[in-house]
Amino acid sequence: MKSNWQDDEAQRLVAHYGAQGVSADVALRVYTSRLLGQDPTLVLHGGGNTSVKTRLPDLTGEVIDVICVKGSGWDMAVIEPAGIPAVRLAPLLRLRDRSELSDEDMVNAQRGNLLDSNAPNPSVEALLHAFVPHKFIDHTHANAVLALSDQPGGMALCREVFGPTMAVVDYVMPGFRLAKAVAQVYEASPDIEGLILHKHGIFTFGDSARQAYERMIEMVTRAEDHIRQHSRADAAAATPRASDAQCLERLAQVAPMVRGALAMPLGQGRYSRMVAELRTGGAIGAFCAAPDLEAQAWTGVITPDHNIRIKNRPLVLPEPDTQQLAAFRPTLQQRLDAYVQHYHAYFQTNDPLLPGKRRELDPMPRVVLVQGLGLIAWGKSKKDAVIHADLAQATIETVMAARAIGQFEPLPEADLFEMEYWSLEQAKLGQAKEPALARQVALVTGAAGTIGLATARLFAAQGAAVVLIDRDGEAVAKAARALGAHALAVACDVTDPQAVRAAFDAGCAAFGGIDIVVSNAGAAWEGAMATIDDQSLRQSFELNFFAHHTVAQNAVRVMQAQRTGGALLFNASKQAVNPGVHFGAYGTAKAATLLLSRQYALEHGIDGIRSNAVNADRIRSGLLTDAMIASRSQARGLDESSYMSGNLLGQEVLPEDVAQAFLTLALAQKTTGHVMTVDGGNIAAALR
Repeated sequence: MKSNWQDDEAQRLVAHYGAQGVSADVALRVYTSRLLGQDPTLVLHGGGNTSVKTRLPDLTGEVIDVICVKGSGWDMAVIEPAGIPAVRLAPLLRLRDRSELSDEDMVNAQRGNLLDSNAPNPSVEALLHAFVPHKFIDHTHANAVLALSDQPGGMALCREVFGPTMAVVDYVMPGFRLAKAVAQVYEASPDIEGLILHKHGIFTFGDSARQAYERMIEMVTRAEDHIRQHSRADAAAATPRASDAQCLERLAQVAPMVRGALAMPLGQGRYSRMVAELRTGGAIGAFCAAPDLEAQAWTGVITPDHNIRIKNRPLVLPEPDTQQLAAFRPTLQQRLDAYVQHYHAYFQTNDPLLPGKRRELDPMPRVVLVQGLGLIAWGKSKKDAVIHADLAQATIETVMAARAIGQFEPLPEADLFEMEYWSLEQAKLGQAKEPALARQVALVTGAAGTIGLATARLFAAQGAAVVLIDRDGEAVAKAARALGAHALAVACDVTDPQAVRAAFDAGCAAFGGIDIVVSNAGAAWEGAMATIDDQSLRQSFELNFFAHHTVAQNAVRVMQAQRTGGALLFNASKQAVNPGVHFGAYGTAKAATLLLSRQYALEHGIDGIRSNAVNADRIRSGLLTDAMIASRSQARGLDESSYMSGNLLGQEVLPEDVAQAFLTLALAQKTTGHVMTVDGGNIAAALR
């Protein structure tokens, strides 16, 4: 491991934040915190913490001693000065004399001594940072260090590797007890440069930000060197039988079935689903290729901080025959039932050992290892799924390193349970109300057009992960980038059945499955029915009817694999019930699609799949272009403004109005076979 310290970058941040009134100490604390946080072998997703002791003015202008320590919930990789709140140091130091301090009192003391009452909660390890007198202190969960300490003789091994430079502290749960234990160890050996916390992580100290940071790099390098030099020759990982691309493709095929099995029923046909992150290749592929994967999989996380997110073990599944996936379902359910039963027993065994009463968390795994293929991580959002996948990948790499030099041994189950159900850890996850489409995956065709894009944006804003499909690859990619990491762009011509299937498979590979499908893509052909050429009529039906059918077939394929229902939403048209002159090629195809939506409602209500249509009219779009508006206005003897607002409300209907109708139907749990009209009021187009 090499130091990434750069003098010019450090000074640039000092100047940048100095112009905002931030002290040089805090600016340098931000700089090295980012250096640590940007290395996934050191810190992952909010893990670790850092601090600096300095002097700052309080509200009265008096300059006092403070400790600026990472705020809970902040990610060191992107931390800002606001994420390192200042706490009055003297009151924290007086707590050292206490024999006991509850978690609630500790949090209250830390919050009560913030210089800014609006700042985030200081880290749960703030007292540890306070009780060690060094100016700069860094804490990470370095994989290499954990590979040494997560051994049956881990403490002795760490003493051997690090020598007297570092003190080794037996495991104590974070908080006041750990802070007291560390202070005692430090006072017995005040010349140490840092601490190894057994089966937890590493701390390094320094008089400067650079010194603390580079000591961290030096100590982690020692651990890496030891592993490299002492790895057994027989520790080579297994080799996957298939390529990474093939493994990922097969994982995507099985993911919807697994996703459905993990979904928790809420009653009334509703489910609490999860979104996936699929990974294979590298250490993951090698680990999952082991013939005895179930025996090799971890039975405890590498550091207790991870337990709250990925639980203490993964669900392990045998390699499926993707040509006969239906036969895999009983095995999947059997393995999952055993996992859930084990979690119930884990809770029932360990809950009585702690004071107070706790409510059992949901028992579903967050990491699934599929033998021969790779892993599927699950979360309430794509962001959470990626975090869980990163933690699982770090676990795999650390477990493999530990076994290369000895034996992986995590903390006892009781300690992991205490950490998982610790209220201060649970608070990190937050309890904010989830948006309406949270945990769901939506696929929208014609997503680069005005209606499709408005729908994709609205669904994403309501919490859904979104697959955007459009023939215009560049435009749909731009649209997906604007929506962020929870959006996937797929260039696809919906009149090509193979391309449509591939697009759905891509959505499953990205998010684990699909719950809502908005079949929106379409285009209009004008011409009198008696004289329109056969090719134009057939092209209209290919796009405006058969493509909708192909999309619906694939939606049903995925939804039936999940067995958690779903929503099929079709973009029909006023032309389906109130045809316009010289618009028959479009209207007749749309009329067929309107009936198609009801046919799917009829045939797949038994699967919990709701099928509904939106009947919109006169929406400015790629279909209703300026030229077509002029043509249709002329055909009806109206000026363009009157044509676009020619409805009972006298208002032009916007793409966002149609998107809102799709959202309403996506949420209508007891509605199927319905046609929702969005046209501002047109009695001639009203359904009878």
